[in-house]
Amino acid sequence: MQLEIITPEAKIFSGEADAVQFPGLDGSFQVLDNHAAIISALVKGVVKANLKNAFDSPEKSDLVHVDQKDSKVIRVDIKGGVVEMLNNKVIVLAE
Repeated sequence: MQLEIITPEAKIFSGEADAVQFPGLDGSFQVLDNHAAIISALVKGVVKANLKNAFDSPEKSDLVHVDQKDSKVIRVDIKGGVVEMLNNKVIVLAE
């Protein structure tokens, strides 16, 4: 699935992911490839994405943290926001 994480300042990540975990209002939840359509509010926490390929970005962002043991796993701290999954595309509008 295509994943985009966008803040008011910039698009901080765009790429292919197999699974993404979110901090939802009622607790953490995860979406997988070909998940049903969903829209949800997010609270302060961490968005964790399991990518299809190792993370390698020419623009190093202080907001995207690559897992020390697995370069296919990234984490992004958010203060809240909204996530939408539709047609195998996930868009995160994060604060």
